[in-house]
Amino acid sequence: MLKAIARSFCIAALTTTHLGLPAASQSIESAYTDLDLDKCRHTASSEPEDYGFWRCEGFGGVEVRVSAGDQRSYVSFGAEAEDEPAAAQTFPNFNSVDKTKVEWRMEKPARGKAVPFATIVRWNIKLDQDNKPSRGRVLVVTRLGDEVCHVGYVDALANNDPNSMARELADRHARTFDCDVDTPVIMGERGESIAGMVEQLRTEEEEKKATPPTPQKR
Repeated sequence: MLKAIARSFCIAALTTTHLGLPAASQSIESAYTDLDLDKCRHTASSEPEDYGFWRCEGFGGVEVRVSAGDQRSYVSFGAEAEDEPAAAQTFPNFNSVDKTKVEWRMEKPARGKAVPFATIVRWNIKLDQDNKPSRGRVLVVTRLGDEVCHVGYVDALANNDPNSMARELADRHARTFDCDVDTPVIMGERGESIAGMVEQLRTEEEEKKATPPTPQKR
């Protein structure tokens, strides 16, 4: 009887880990910081269509780095934000990120400090028929840690509760997401705001399949 109970407990623990859910002694919480480029430190660029970059302070002093060029924005995080995959990830449509909130998803252990594992940021997406302002909205989930990259997207206009969906996406996928291998997840309904990204991800997936695997060293 005791062996059966122990075996059941182990299976439950493995299932929880596989789903990316917190251990029983931990909880997942959110914290929020402002992202206002007017209040961040800006470094200009002399290159045409390069707007430079902004260094902003996030939760617990984590650096938030926003760069922009050719009417597109890039958002990365951490001490090496410039070199992370997220620093090169954006939407095919013209877009911007400013005057918004950064939601930090974090594990809160029973004892000790909360550790952020993902962020959620609302991006403004210019639709094909837009002049000004851009009307599209997408929530971007980015993983933090040893690598920083986009984990997934939620069309904020096509879904009734996009914030809850983005949190679910972050909690289930961010901690186990492999930036080098995995394809970002699009959760929920797909409207105009995210149509360009859907096509971009499809193209990238086809290119991955067409690329022969790297031979393993012996």
